[in-house]
Amino acid sequence: METQLDTDYNRIAKAITYLRIHHTEQPSLDRLAEHVNLSPFHFQRMFKEWAGVTPKQFLQYLSIEHAKSILKQQASLFDAAFETGLSGTGRLHDLFIKMEGMTPGEYKNGGANLSINYSFAETAFGNILIASTSKGICYMAFADEGEELALAALYKLFPNATYHQFADTLQQNALFIFTQDWSRLSEIKLHLKGSPFQLKVWETLLKVPIGGLVTYGQLAKGLNNPLASRAVGSAVGDNPVAFLIPCHRVIRSTGEIGQYHWGSHRKCAIIGWEAAKNCNI
Repeated sequence: METQLDTDYNRIAKAITYLRIHHTEQPSLDRLAEHVNLSPFHFQRMFKEWAGVTPKQFLQYLSIEHAKSILKQQASLFDAAFETGLSGTGRLHDLFIKMEGMTPGEYKNGGANLSINYSFAETAFGNILIASTSKGICYMAFADEGEELALAALYKLFPNATYHQFADTLQQNALFIFTQDWSRLSEIKLHLKGSPFQLKVWETLLKVPIGGLVTYGQLAKGLNNPLASRAVGSAVGDNPVAFLIPCHRVIRSTGEIGQYHWGSHRKCAIIGWEAAKNCNI
C-alpha cells in the first residue's frame, strides 16, 4: 500500500525526471505543477519542504554545466579529503562514517556466525531495507519491488546468517542521514562483505564530500590506479549500502548524471537534495 510519503516522493521524482529531459527549456513553475497534477502553490511548497530549495534553484544542480563546474572544483576537495583521510570537508564536520571489512571466515561462510537485525523504513526517496550486525550496518537497499524481494536479496548475500526483524540503535542512527537536521547524527559504523579492492573503492567513495561529484576516472586516480576505471565502476555497482556509501555521487566525465542501480531519476533527486543540504550547512 502506497503511503503519503511514497506519493510525495513519486511526484517529486516525476518532476525531477521532467526537469532532466526539459532543463534546456527552463520550464516554468506552472508547467511543472501541471505535470504532476498539483497547483503551483502546493507544488512549490511540497518541493521546498522536500529539497530545501525552490524548483528553479534545484534545476541548476541537475544541469550538465553545473555538474562540470562542480567536477572542476571537486578535484582539489577530493584530493585534500583523500590525502588527509577525512570523510568529508569542514561542511560535513558532524558526520563520520567508519568502515570495517568482514573477516575471511565471515566473508567465505555466508555469515554463518552472524546475527543480523533488519527493518524497513520510509525515507524521502522511498521505502528502504536496512540491516546490521553487532559491528555496524551491513546492508541498505531501496525496496522498490516490495519487501519480500528486498529481503531475498539480503538473504542471498548472507545465506547462513541468523535474522531478526528489529530496528536497533545502529540502524536508527544511520537513518538520521535522511533528515534535514544532521545534528543528531553520531558516528555511523559499517560492517561490509567485499573483496579488498571493493572495500578500498567504497572507502574512497566515503571521502567524496556531500554536494560534490566525482568521475570513475577520478576515483581510480584516488586509488593510485588511473587505468582501473572499469574495475572501479564494477565495485561502485556492487555497493551493498545504498546512500551511506555515496555511489550516487559518481557521474560521467562529461558531467551527465549517468545510470544508477536504483534509477537515474532517484540519483538526480539525491544529488539535488544533497546539493541543497550542502548550501544550508
